[in-house]
Amino acid sequence: MTRRIAVVTGSNKGIGFAIVRALCKQFDGDVYLTARDEGRGRKAVENLEKEGLHPKFHQLDITNQESIDNLQKYLKDKYGGLDVLVNNAAIAYKLNDATPFAEQAKFTIACNFTGTLDVCKALLPLIKPHGRVVNVASVGGTWALDKMSPERASKFKSPSLTETELVSLLEDFVNAASDGTHTEKGYPNSAAGTAKAGVIVLTGIQARDLNNDPREDILINTCCPGYVKTDMSSHQGTKTPDEGAETPVYLALLPQNVGQPQGEMLSDKKIVKWR
Repeated sequence: MTRRIAVVTGSNKGIGFAIVRALCKQFDGDVYLTARDEGRGRKAVENLEKEGLHPKFHQLDITNQESIDNLQKYLKDKYGGLDVLVNNAAIAYKLNDATPFAEQAKFTIACNFTGTLDVCKALLPLIKPHGRVVNVASVGGTWALDKMSPERASKFKSPSLTETELVSLLEDFVNAASDGTHTEKGYPNSAAGTAKAGVIVLTGIQARDLNNDPREDILINTCCPGYVKTDMSSHQGTKTPDEGAETPVYLALLPQNVGQPQGEMLSDKKIVKWR
């Protein structure tokens, strides 16, 4: 029987690193730590090995299609599929960053939303029956949905929205940000929040599609780790990375055939309503 396998994107530090640590302790199978930079990724693996844990490493840059394809081929050839996928990789600009908003919008959407979507397109077909997928988002995404104009929010929240239509909405946001009309068009003034709103909505669409999939018992959910002390938050926050990892790991290890949650947004292991 092939060993079970879990993959965590963007996991050489912060919450992703803590998710790998927890899965190494709780998941019955191989756990892959991934990172854009191979040196940093292997160093992170060494640090966990010093704790007596044994993650494996594979390079992954979610903004590089060739890198995604390399991981997909490796998983397919070596394991014949995938049991747990945690999409954690993301970027964030600091609040006082002087980068123009148009540029922030372009790169934040490209990594946090489009990169996550591209990984899903490559790896969701490999998910085995009883597989679990977790898209790490943020309550900043629900805040962004609340800050949209009613007309704009209704498009994001439409239960019949397709993946293609969602991609178009995010492209429209980037284009509007580039010419300074995003608030006029009903978008919030937050690139990170809008990207995470996209991830939350995407998860709902993916769950709807998986419910019609012949593979048995695949659950996909999104979550907010909380306000965690990491590089991304300039080490502000009320939670340690290990505490931030608790909800993502809870969703990654949902028991077989529980049936729910499915397509939901969770914070502190509780469902957050966003529609």
